[in-house]
Amino acid sequence: MHTTRHAPLRGLRRYPTAARPGRSRRTILVALLLLIGYAAADLFWPWHRDLSRFDPIATGTLETRMWRSYYDRRPVSLFLELAQTLRTQYRFPWLRSYVGAYYGASAAFTFKEGKQRSDYEKAMPALQSYFTLIHYTGDRNFDIARTTRLELEWWIVHREHDRYGPDALTNTCAEAAASLYMVPANATREHGRLRAQAMLLRDARAEAGDMTDADWAIIQSMLHQSYQSLSHAVSSLPLRQAGRELRGGRRFLEQGAATSPPQGGNPG
Repeated sequence: MHTTRHAPLRGLRRYPTAARPGRSRRTILVALLLLIGYAAADLFWPWHRDLSRFDPIATGTLETRMWRSYYDRRPVSLFLELAQTLRTQYRFPWLRSYVGAYYGASAAFTFKEGKQRSDYEKAMPALQSYFTLIHYTGDRNFDIARTTRLELEWWIVHREHDRYGPDALTNTCAEAAASLYMVPANATREHGRLRAQAMLLRDARAEAGDMTDADWAIIQSMLHQSYQSLSHAVSSLPLRQAGRELRGGRRFLEQGAATSPPQGGNPG
């Protein structure tokens, strides 16, 4: 029997077989689970970031931009600037910074449309959500409800400052910062004074109808000084001592009832 030997085939390429559909689905599923895990950690994990480690100059500059966006009725700009502040100055995770900015900007513009206290209080739910995020991101175990009330109160005092005493805005701004950082209000008074002066300067210039870039530069400088004072106040006092002094100061204020409280963008 005759057998024929075939010459080996040359020049033929081997093409890889198509990837199994099951393997592709598994890859997509793993990627999706990783993405969901990242988002969950970003949004819900308690990070305990040090809220006192902000850059006073950068924070004052960002706050000036937020004030301009607020008064120019540019909510998207305010939202983006607040997200940048939360992310760069208070070390919020990326997604959480935008959620926090949404709540903060929503509260600010809800307040802006108000005409009386009952209207202003409609900003409270978004504002409380904002401070809840700060509480679970930062390292200060502050009273969320109280800090929210104090924040809204200084917004109201600023809006209606003609109805209050000359020091009311200073005191309420100082109380808001003190509640958030768990330090005594006398430690944040200079911060409150400079912040209040910056607000009143803006109001006076706007009422005169001649608000200029030079005026904004002065306001920005005042906010730089204000946050430098706050940085010193909140980083120089141990938390345990701050908590004791804050509780003592709170009892004094509740008995005296001399000041109304609050802090955030510049609603007014």
